[in-house]
Amino acid sequence: MTTNGTDAYRGLADLPPLVAAAVEAARKAGFTVSCLPSQGRLLQLLAGGISEGVIGETGTGCGVGLAWLASGARAGVRLVSIEHDWLLADLARGVFAEMSTVTIRHGDWSQLRDSGPFGLLALDGGGQGKGAEAPLCPREWLRPGGTVVLDDFTPAEAWPPTRLGRPDTARLYWLQHPDLLATEVRTQPDAATIIATFKG
Repeated sequence: MTTNGTDAYRGLADLPPLVAAAVEAARKAGFTVSCLPSQGRLLQLLAGGISEGVIGETGTGCGVGLAWLASGARAGVRLVSIEHDWLLADLARGVFAEMSTVTIRHGDWSQLRDSGPFGLLALDGGGQGKGAEAPLCPREWLRPGGTVVLDDFTPAEAWPPTRLGRPDTARLYWLQHPDLLATEVRTQPDAATIIATFKG
């Protein structure tokens, strides 16, 4: 989630209809921390590369990121997202009411694991290892060749990357994980995303 991410959609045209519906739901609910449009288009692109199986997401919010994923997903691919706030989960269910391939669960992010293994996993509401929480183990969540994507990083300007003057342990966990082939990409000048594939 991104502070003022919902506001970043103001004035944008040609959004996928599902994304536009989720953004409108977020605005009506006063939910400000939707994923950025640039991150959404990356999610849409990555979802299109999954030919079968399950796409997962932690942190549904009002469903903006999930809408980008669903807009890119191929026929037959299932999407499962989990949200700890039941009010937001219910709101998002309304956005996806006509989509039988999308399931929105209410619960702690760690409970999403039993819906895997995932071909694509977007970590936006837990599992990243930011703050005091431990990051998830890719081997326990991803199928071989599966991809995990994490946003809300400031672009790294040096190595090793730092946060508040200290090594950025969350970012380093993903970029240096022995089971992953990982890279960081800028989605816009002030925002970066980590994309990592499980080598299996």
